[in-house]
Amino acid sequence: MTAPTRSVALLVTCLVDALRPSVAEATVALLGQAGFAVAVPRQGCCGQPLLNAGDADGAADLARRMIAVFAGYDFVVAPSGSCIATLREYPRLFAPGSADAAAAQDLAARAFEICDFLDRHAAVLENAPRWDASVAYHDACSGLRQLGIRNQPRALLSQLPGLELRELATAEAAECCGFGGLFCVKYPAVSAQIADRKLDAVLATGADFLVGGDLGCLLHLEGRLQRRGLPLRAVHVAEALAGQVPGGGQGPADGSGRG
Repeated sequence: MTAPTRSVALLVTCLVDALRPSVAEATVALLGQAGFAVAVPRQGCCGQPLLNAGDADGAADLARRMIAVFAGYDFVVAPSGSCIATLREYPRLFAPGSADAAAAQDLAARAFEICDFLDRHAAVLENAPRWDASVAYHDACSGLRQLGIRNQPRALLSQLPGLELRELATAEAAECCGFGGLFCVKYPAVSAQIADRKLDAVLATGADFLVGGDLGCLLHLEGRLQRRGLPLRAVHVAEALAGQVPGGGQGPADGSGRG
């Protein structure tokens, strides 16, 4: 008997929805290739800004809404470590032992960042696209520190024929890019300095592209690249893995091109 197809609900994330929907499209493609039934339910903000600002009541209200939205799916996956980390914070917003806390814990256990999810359930990519490029990978703080995501995206990227991964110097590899959600709004000058330091480390690798798993970090760094007039391009890891880098020169592993 064939095992039933497991369902995955995509948490699109606010930044992806508003500024780079191609990341969501790439994530859906990856999940579909991995054999999951993908749904994109009507949703909203996960509450990360409210949680970061200390508005626990407001965050709890959004948490209840998201818990209802994603009820019934086997998994919830997002192209963002910070949003998934927020979902995993939901249980602490409610009284221990309450029905809300139990529902929040259930959601937290089903919520995964895309690279972590693929590493767990589909570690070998189907028809990995060719990408003749050198890339430096930026580890976002939430993914790295809260979710333990570091090796997973590198293992997946290593499957792309033609790709060369260039690591940042150890001193900068795990440092913040300066985005930090509300931090870049409250302290723009400091945020820009941190971003420039990170970009200097990326440029020192000589990589053609900067790849990362959180769009907030990538947009922040991309903004600094544009202001400094630097040609380096920022790409989301889901786009890279799905072979959907705009103008990135990607193609199938057999070199046949995309029709």
